[in-house]
Amino acid sequence: MPKLFVKTYGCQMNVHDGERMAELLAGQGYEATDKPEDADMVLLNTCHIREKAAEKVYSDIGRLRPLRAAKPDLRIAVAGCVAQAEGEEILARAPMVDLVVGPQSYHNLPALMARVAKGEKVVETEFPAEDKFDHLPARRLRAPTAFLTVQEGCDKFCAFCVVPYTRGAEVSRPLARIVAEARALAEQGVREITLLGQNVNAWHGAEGGLAMLVRELAGLEGLARIRYTTSHPNDMDDALIAAHGEEPKLMPFLHLPVQSGSDRVLKAMNRKHRAADYLRLVGRLRAARPDLLLSSDFIVGFPGETEEDFAATLALVEEVRFGSAYSFAYSSRPGTPAAERPGVDPEVAHDRLLRLQAVITRQQREAQEATVGRVLPVLFEKPGRVPGQMTGKSEHLMAVSVMGPESWRGKIVPVRITAALTNSLTGEAV
Repeated sequence: MPKLFVKTYGCQMNVHDGERMAELLAGQGYEATDKPEDADMVLLNTCHIREKAAEKVYSDIGRLRPLRAAKPDLRIAVAGCVAQAEGEEILARAPMVDLVVGPQSYHNLPALMARVAKGEKVVETEFPAEDKFDHLPARRLRAPTAFLTVQEGCDKFCAFCVVPYTRGAEVSRPLARIVAEARALAEQGVREITLLGQNVNAWHGAEGGLAMLVRELAGLEGLARIRYTTSHPNDMDDALIAAHGEEPKLMPFLHLPVQSGSDRVLKAMNRKHRAADYLRLVGRLRAARPDLLLSSDFIVGFPGETEEDFAATLALVEEVRFGSAYSFAYSSRPGTPAAERPGVDPEVAHDRLLRLQAVITRQQREAQEATVGRVLPVLFEKPGRVPGQMTGKSEHLMAVSVMGPESWRGKIVPVRITAALTNSLTGEAV
């Protein structure tokens, strides 16, 4: 049986796409392996959000050269957003790559691999008219948590972002198909579903938007938890805010990217909201769900950012008090409006990043320490690193480790938190 090694870079959407591609190729006889040297096919599922991520792909392709020399029949495929953005350029820079396929075309992998088997070098980066989800196999999961794509693409055109160019315009999957997939997952033992989209709260597959979809899924038997990511502040409507307070299956954790606390920088980014708009939204969300924990995205060193602009970002972070965040120094992406603008000195940007991360790390640690002594419902997912240990997630998406039986897998168990570690919690079952 041929073996498949998949390496995924980037966001949860990419993680989900990697899982679906592995499922698709499993139907063609491929068995998963976590060792590239054992593989008959290596699939690099790529991210193009940051410059270093794209270059890392080429570095990883280079590292496969000795393996390809030892195994001439090894097939190498590049999928995802780097594939979509660079297409033929990948074959030019890395001729040993056999297949380049974009994120909207991976449902055609079996047919594309058949062409590769005939000796063809294949590049498929079109945006096909058909819904790729109609062509993917039914999912077979043994995990208590699952991603479920409900929306793809983005129409926001933030000045720094390549997503509208690599993933295309916003498209929402129909309500009936989402509910059917969620029901099938719940019947397989999935207890928690995370709804995915590049701009998930812009889902418009039925009247009522994402709030209606959440309420519909909450009625499914066996499903205990619902999450969604990634959202945009401008698409957080009244109904969705209300759902956070009214629907107990919607978890009290929300990833809500703001990017900057400076109105001047937000305008330059084409975010179409101000810092005050974001703060008002946070206030409304916390009024609906007081225990809501927020996560966010930040870019520092955006072209034109001053120390005063950066101070405004720090002030916003201190006011909101995030449970976690992803923060980066600005990385120019070719083809985006911001790429044409003069950048901030890299050393200045790096210094600002370190200062921001110090504040966010402190807030994350404080949020974790606040759980010590409390009893939290934990959904256990898998055995831990220590024999006899199980790991899972709290409602606020914090990792929790407890000594307990493997029969806890897929169950929600009350746990008294006894200690807050660097990136996780430990406790004991009540």
